[in-house]
Amino acid sequence: MSEDKERALQTFRALVESADRKFGRVRDVAAYGGGTSRQQQQQHAFQKVFKAYTRLWKYQQENRSKLVECGLKRWEIGEIASRIGQLYFGQYTRTSECRFLVEAYVFYEAILSRRYFQGSEPNAKDLGVRSKELRFYARFLLVSVILNRTEMVNHLVERFGALVEDCKSTFRETNFKEWKQVVQEINRFTKVDKGFNFRPMRYCATFDTHRASLPYVARFHAKRVLKFQDAMLTSYHRNEVKFAELTLDMYRMIQCLEWEPSGTFYQKHTFKPKENGDTIDHSGASGIIDMNLTADMTDPNIPPNPRKATLYRPSVTHMIAVMATICEELPPDSVVLVYLSASGNAGLNNVSQVENSGGSSKSSRHRVSSQTSHGQNSGLSETQNNGKRESGYYDNYLWFGPKGNSGTNNLYPGDLIPFTRKPLFLIIDSDNSHAFKVLHGAERGETAALFLSPLRPIFKNPSDVNSNNGSQFTFFLTCPLSAFCQMIGVFPNEADTDVYNEAENIIDNAFTEWEIILCSSTTMNLVWAQVISDPFLRRLILRFIFCRSVISFFCPPEESEQYLPICLPHLPTSVAPSSEAVRSAVVQLAVHFDVADSFHFTET
Repeated sequence: MSEDKERALQTFRALVESADRKFGRVRDVAAYGGGTSRQQQQQHAFQKVFKAYTRLWKYQQENRSKLVECGLKRWEIGEIASRIGQLYFGQYTRTSECRFLVEAYVFYEAILSRRYFQGSEPNAKDLGVRSKELRFYARFLLVSVILNRTEMVNHLVERFGALVEDCKSTFRETNFKEWKQVVQEINRFTKVDKGFNFRPMRYCATFDTHRASLPYVARFHAKRVLKFQDAMLTSYHRNEVKFAELTLDMYRMIQCLEWEPSGTFYQKHTFKPKENGDTIDHSGASGIIDMNLTADMTDPNIPPNPRKATLYRPSVTHMIAVMATICEELPPDSVVLVYLSASGNAGLNNVSQVENSGGSSKSSRHRVSSQTSHGQNSGLSETQNNGKRESGYYDNYLWFGPKGNSGTNNLYPGDLIPFTRKPLFLIIDSDNSHAFKVLHGAERGETAALFLSPLRPIFKNPSDVNSNNGSQFTFFLTCPLSAFCQMIGVFPNEADTDVYNEAENIIDNAFTEWEIILCSSTTMNLVWAQVISDPFLRRLILRFIFCRSVISFFCPPEESEQYLPICLPHLPTSVAPSSEAVRSAVVQLAVHFDVADSFHFTET
């Protein structure tokens, strides 16, 4: 080996070690907390890591031939690109900016297309390299799922499953049980939404801006206007559909609170994998990845996304600590959205809810009564404050914990009262959500906006619905037409595209009219008036009105208390289910799908 080549290899190894050290320092940094100065320090640290890997990447490009002659393997190049992808994804989780998610996708797609980890035959016998390849597929899958690259996800799932099977046969002495579980998770996750979403769940100006009502929204001025910049999302259910640490309900809420990165030039993305016969460039140029490709994939005019702290199966103490940090750092005149999805009693899950969704009113009342009494007996029945009894704040709870029955896993309505010193938009999705009605009127400074889910879902054919396919209420808030179709037992397919496009138009026209009504209202509570200008929160309010109205006409009138969601303070009566503007839209949609006989229009 010549001195020049040896120097190049030593420089490369030194750059790798330096970049890896910096990567280790920032990899597990919390996405929230620490105040402004701490966040600036973290941002500076990330910039240093990006700079280190940019320098490393350019060095290996410029000295590729020397490094290859010195024994540089293709998987080592892939590992560098994978680390850069990880950094971009880490920045996305901390900032919620989709441009970082797109950058991660660009690097991962380049690794896949250039087959860095597949390489030559000796790599197939190297367990370390194959493990890196497995981790690459899992990370790329997560990015593709969040970015809604459906065709790529399907391709990766097939390749990932084949890779795991190949590893099992090649390394018989190694247990690949965890990787098999990952394959099962992603297969289960991708099957849930298959065939349901004709539009992006993210906010897309093409679909979600209602031009006829836009002047009314622009002219609307409340006494106080709050900015929506922060959210905390968490879900804890047994047997819930998830991939990695992303549950289905959290995935849907994440999408619902982000701008579509392609903005006004949104179009469905397609992916065509290379045929086996295609030649792959293994020359020096194959290490070139454009680090600015997002310019062609994102709309520079879209505003920043709200920051989101997503907590996977947190302890109650951790959840409260995160909420406290977010509220402490909340800018003035801002509102924080808190989404909590969990069972209301120990050991219950979505299975029991769906099994009970078609039961009689008598048995339903018995079940709710028994659940409530269980919650009362399991938790603290009352507390003392200045000698006065605070009834209801600690009678019922959400359950955030594994099997067993421990009060440390219970989140009580009273636990949230201290946070009402700041403006809260609280979404509780649980079979015990109505217990949180006691928060209304008990706030410590700011009246909270409350969306409380129904106590149980309702479906035309409960047996046809997978019991773990996420919450029906969350589905309505994130994919209203899809949730409606699931409720009435209609399952979309590509052949019916025109039917569903027309259904979307019916909903769009209804939302336009409801926006005009809300923005023209003189009786709307300030809690709603001060957030209606925000596009994300306004869309959630419209979808809540849709969800409530659809279910109110669909459920048996004598059981409506169990099936209807609640909002507090109340929205104007002009958008109540009985109002003509709301009722007519539900009638039109039911007639469109020829299911009007399943609704109770004549009894209201």
